[in-house]
Amino acid sequence: MAGEELDLTYLEGARRTSTRDGVEVYYESSGEGTAITFLNNFFITSPFWRSCTGDLAQHHRVVTYDFANHGASTRTDREPTWEEHAADVIGLLDALEIESTYLVGTSASTQLARDVVLAHPDRVRGLVLAGPVFGTQGMRRHRQLNKAWLRTLDDHGMAELYGHMYPEVISGLMNEEGGTPGFLGLREAFLAMSTPEELANGLSLVQQGDTDPELLTRIQVPTVIVLGDDDILLSERRGHELAALFPKGRCEIMPNAGHVPYLDDPELFQVIVRKFVEEAEAHV
Repeated sequence: MAGEELDLTYLEGARRTSTRDGVEVYYESSGEGTAITFLNNFFITSPFWRSCTGDLAQHHRVVTYDFANHGASTRTDREPTWEEHAADVIGLLDALEIESTYLVGTSASTQLARDVVLAHPDRVRGLVLAGPVFGTQGMRRHRQLNKAWLRTLDDHGMAELYGHMYPEVISGLMNEEGGTPGFLGLREAFLAMSTPEELANGLSLVQQGDTDPELLTRIQVPTVIVLGDDDILLSERRGHELAALFPKGRCEIMPNAGHVPYLDDPELFQVIVRKFVEEAEAHV
């Protein structure tokens, strides 16, 4: 995807629906069949996912949305808590008359996916955790990274934050192959999707929430960890050890991919998600 121009425009007559008192979220829904709902990671917006979900939408219903206080959704006087973000997920499912869905979390939003399934196990059919922020002992490394990113944002602004993050979350191969055009192309999208305030609020929220790995052992739905073999947080071995904490967990390794593996290889990422969903549905 390096160097490709992303369509980040919102659909004409942007669709928004109420999820809780005073909050409406922008959403997009395409395709039919078993629902797969994508959770943003504070750095991306709903339109971004079109470039990574086109194949999935041919076989399943793909739902994306903007978090409250981000993108085209309602602005409130403070950043929602994790519990309120989870309530928005359920409110969106209710509004779209989706009884249950597969959740796809990416980086920081893997924590939201965890919280939603623990609070509402009947609404989640399975989890796809891409570049998860969990560790077998806790989440300290991820929170240290986020604190460093937040300091860069506060001290130097959005462009410098992007330059800080890019070599950490993008795979070495994508960096080399994309070169300067890839770096600059993705930077343009990065700067267009969020404001400094939105990112500061999201990075601050990421420092909160329960970090106990024991919570993962309580998740009873099928779970797949999609891990790039060049992920900054987890090695392949650690990825498999993490997956073993889930009663029905497994780990899929994407070669030459970093912390956001769907950027490195959108096609393979969709193949993994589709295969996982179809296998899980076959055992319902």
